[in-house]
Amino acid sequence: MGAQVILASKSAARRAVLTGAGVPFEAVVAGVDEDAVKASMLAGGSGPRDVADALAEIKAVKVSAGRPGLVIGSDQTLEFEGRLYDKAKTLEAARERLKAMRGKLHRLHSAVVVAQGGAPIWREVVSATLTMRDFSDDFLEAYLAAEGEQALGSVGCYRLEGPGAQLFSSIEGDYFTILGLPLMGLLDLFRRHGVLKA
Repeated sequence: MGAQVILASKSAARRAVLTGAGVPFEAVVAGVDEDAVKASMLAGGSGPRDVADALAEIKAVKVSAGRPGLVIGSDQTLEFEGRLYDKAKTLEAARERLKAMRGKLHRLHSAVVVAQGGAPIWREVVSATLTMRDFSDDFLEAYLAAEGEQALGSVGCYRLEGPGAQLFSSIEGDYFTILGLPLMGLLDLFRRHGVLKA
């Protein structure tokens, strides 16, 4: 039996990725004040990619300091026109964001850090570039009606594994990166630690 795996996240998408890949794990909420970290880093001149990396590390280290095993910290940021965006809080805000991104590209930066004993031992930050098609207002209203509150669960106001796939004209990047948990390197790490069979 290899090391125990803990996911320091409440994200349903990340839990689904690990479950689907056959990784045994326990999920624990990290309890990090993400807004304070983001505000401090952005004020200091950090970009969206660095913010994702820092938050992933903070989550992993915080949870791993108090328990054995390999702790996965992860975070994803959305960069649009040079600015970091947080999750929309209302469907009206989601509507305005999707209208702003319509016909344009944005980037998702997904960071994953694995910590053990309160210190990071592995990390990866992967980015994907997504271009939204120039969808109609009618499509947007139908999409938001179908997705409802689920549209507020991701920074981009879409689930690529759901109807959100219809928002795009092109995507450059890894599917798991878009879901918020770059997976291939993580699986390799787990094989090296005996969590998965080599």
